[in-house]
Amino acid sequence: MKHVKLKTINLKSHAQLNEKWLQDVIAEDPSVLGIGDVVLKDKERIHAGAGRLDLLLQDSDGHGRYEVEIQLGATDESHIIRTIEYWDIEKRKYPQYDHTAVIIAEDITSRFLNVVSLFNGFIPIMAIQVTAIETSDGIGLQFTKVLDTVRLGYLDEDEETAEPTDRSYWETKRGTKKTVSLSDKILDMSRSFSPSVELNYNKHYIGFTVEGRSLNFAVCKPQKNGMRLEIKLPQTEEIDQKISDSDIDILDYDKRWGSYRLKLTDREVESKSEVLTSLLKQAYELRV
Repeated sequence: MKHVKLKTINLKSHAQLNEKWLQDVIAEDPSVLGIGDVVLKDKERIHAGAGRLDLLLQDSDGHGRYEVEIQLGATDESHIIRTIEYWDIEKRKYPQYDHTAVIIAEDITSRFLNVVSLFNGFIPIMAIQVTAIETSDGIGLQFTKVLDTVRLGYLDEDEETAEPTDRSYWETKRGTKKTVSLSDKILDMSRSFSPSVELNYNKHYIGFTVEGRSLNFAVCKPQKNGMRLEIKLPQTEEIDQKISDSDIDILDYDKRWGSYRLKLTDREVESKSEVLTSLLKQAYELRV
């Protein structure tokens, strides 16, 4: 097959295309950014004394909001400050949502990444680089996530100070013997790719250890009528499709903790073991 060299163009110096054009394209279909199932909440949102927020996006499930600042060319100090300022204003005004600052630029510079690394984790910020490609049918846009938000760990995760409990605590106070036994089956699946993995009983979850060290690539939360399994994986269309095709009961994707939350019964653990093992292995390999 013949290789065709793609022709990229610089939007900042283009005679016809501009920031407004880019803003309109994203507003029409926010999914092009690749940050999940998001919808447009507002455009050119006025902030008194701080200017206009280019785009305000929201998760379709309503839990998360994204304050988006668009810049042609390379990232600079003023846009970084503006992005954080818009995020802070919206967060203070609407604290019931999980807010993420997003900057989109044609060139995410190394200087920008160095500066943002100083506070990422305290301020959830995402950087997306846009590349415009000229084709015979028009202009195509490719969005690449250069910097993602730093995910918080679970409460007491991987810490020696985790409040320990034992199996009987989970069998009598949180779940039942039957639902706690589901964590044993998850353990057996995990041992297929990591023979030394063990269960680790804590007050808020049943995690895992490998050779005595906490390694919570997933956590089990037995309940009275089933078990919630949270697998720490980045959200992607491929994983979404794999879970959807398997008919596993998914509660939601927890963006704050970066986990798929699945509701399992004994029947599902048995019948969906192949898919569950694959997801657990993928999460494990991201952590080791």
